[in-house]
Amino acid sequence: MNMSNSLVWFRRDLRAFDHAALHQALTSSNCVYCVFVYDSEILDPLPRDDRRVRFIHACLASLDAELRRLGGYLIVRQGRPLEVVPALATELGVDAVLVCADYEPDATERDARMKARLAAQGQKFLSFKDQVIFEQDEVRTLAGGAFSVFTPYKNAWLKRLASMPETLAAWPVDPYAQAFAPPPGPPALPSLAEIGFDAGEPPLPAGMEGAQALFEDFIERMADYGRARDFPAEDGSSRLSAHLRFGTTSIRHLVRTARQMMETGAGGAGAAVWLSELIWRDFYSMILACNPQVVTQSFKPAFDALAWESGAQADALFDAWCEGRTGYPLVDAAMAQLNRTGFMHNRLRMVSASFLTKDLGIDWRRGERYFALKLNDYDLASNNGGWQWAASTGCDAQPWFRIFNPVAQSRRFDAQGEFIREWLPVLGRLSAREIHAPWLVDARVLAEKGVVLGRDYPLPVVEHDVARKRTLERFAVVKKASG
Repeated sequence: MNMSNSLVWFRRDLRAFDHAALHQALTSSNCVYCVFVYDSEILDPLPRDDRRVRFIHACLASLDAELRRLGGYLIVRQGRPLEVVPALATELGVDAVLVCADYEPDATERDARMKARLAAQGQKFLSFKDQVIFEQDEVRTLAGGAFSVFTPYKNAWLKRLASMPETLAAWPVDPYAQAFAPPPGPPALPSLAEIGFDAGEPPLPAGMEGAQALFEDFIERMADYGRARDFPAEDGSSRLSAHLRFGTTSIRHLVRTARQMMETGAGGAGAAVWLSELIWRDFYSMILACNPQVVTQSFKPAFDALAWESGAQADALFDAWCEGRTGYPLVDAAMAQLNRTGFMHNRLRMVSASFLTKDLGIDWRRGERYFALKLNDYDLASNNGGWQWAASTGCDAQPWFRIFNPVAQSRRFDAQGEFIREWLPVLGRLSAREIHAPWLVDARVLAEKGVVLGRDYPLPVVEHDVARKRTLERFAVVKKASG
C-alpha cells in the first residue's frame, strides 16, 4: 500500500499499541487521521445510564491522550457510520479508510456497504485481522470444514500457532508516529451529556492503562486460575473480558504472555487453563462467522422444534429470574451482581442460564437478550455460544440430559455462602448449611435469623426435581427426531 493520507476508524479496538490497522496506516501513509463514531443506531435504544457507554467514553479519553502523546489525536463523531465516515473521508481527502475486522453479521454487512460507498468516492476500505488470533477460515478440520467441537478445534489451533509463531508478532505503533496528523487544538471530546447519556464513572478501570493494571494484577494470581476461576467469592478471574470486547488490550499480547508463563513455569497450571479460555473466544467467533444464523436459531436445527414455555406464567417466571426473585440463592445472587454491576462470574453465567432454560423452561434467546442488555463485556459470539451451550442447543453443548442442580452448584462453588451473603444480605445470618436452600430450614429458625420466606426472601418459584422431569420430556421430542 502507498497512500498519501489515510483514516483509521476505531470500533472495538480502542488502543494505540499492537494495532494492526493503525500500524498498516502509519507505515504506508504520509498523514494518518483517527476517528471513532458513536453509532446512533446502537446507542439510541440503550438506557441513558448504560454502563458500557460510560466505559467507552472513558476509553476514548485514554485513547485520545495516548494518540496525542504520539503526536496525533482522535476525531469523535456521532451518527450513522455509513454517513459519517464517508463524509469525513471526503472532508480529510484520504485515500483509504482502514479498520480492524469485525465478524458479527451486522458488522460484516455494514462494512460491505461501507466499502461500496467509499469505492464510489474513489477511496479504499481496508480491513485487517486484529481481535482474534485465527479467523474463521484459518483453523479447519482435515476435511477442510469448520469445527463444531471445541477440543479438536483447540488442538488444531495450538498446532497451527506452533507452525506459525509469527501470528503473535506485535504490530508496533510508536516507531512510526511521525505519520500522525497533528492535533488542531486541545482535546475536545464530547461529554456523556453531549451524546445524550448520564454522567458517571465507568463500571471498571477503563482504557489501556486500566486493562494493563488488571492484567498485571491477574499475572500474580494466574497460577491458581484453574482452581480459583470456579469460585465466585474469590478473586479468581482476570476481569479482562470487557477490555477484550472493546480492544483496550491486545489478544496477541495476552496470548504471548500466557505462553511465556507456560514455558517458564511462572504461570503454573493456571496459564494453560487461561490460554484455553482465550481460545474459546476464537472458537465462538469462528462459529458465529461460519454460522450467522445462530443469532436467531439453534446451532443444531433440530432443537428449534423445542416447545419453550410461554404465556403470562412464563413471563412472570422470566421477570423473577431477571430480578433475582427465584428463591434459589445462588441464582438470585448472580442476577443481583449482574443487575447492580454489569458483571457476572462465568460459573454463575452457566448456572443462571441453565436455571432459566432447564428449570423454568424459558427460551434461551430471552435470557441471551437480557444478558446483552446488562453485561459490560457483552460480545455477541461469546454470549450466544454460552447461552446455546447451557441450553444444549449449540455446538459442543452441555448434553440436554445433564441439568445443573442450582443447590448442588451452590454448595460446591460457594460452600460457605460468602458470595450469597455479599449480594443477598437478607440471608446474611443463615449458616453455611442453611443458606443454599432456605426453604428446607425450619421456619422458626429462619424467623430467629430475620427471614420469613415469602416476605423477606422468595419461596422457590419451581421445584428443581419436578422441573428436571419436564425438561427431559421437553427434550425427548428432539431425541426422537434425531434418533
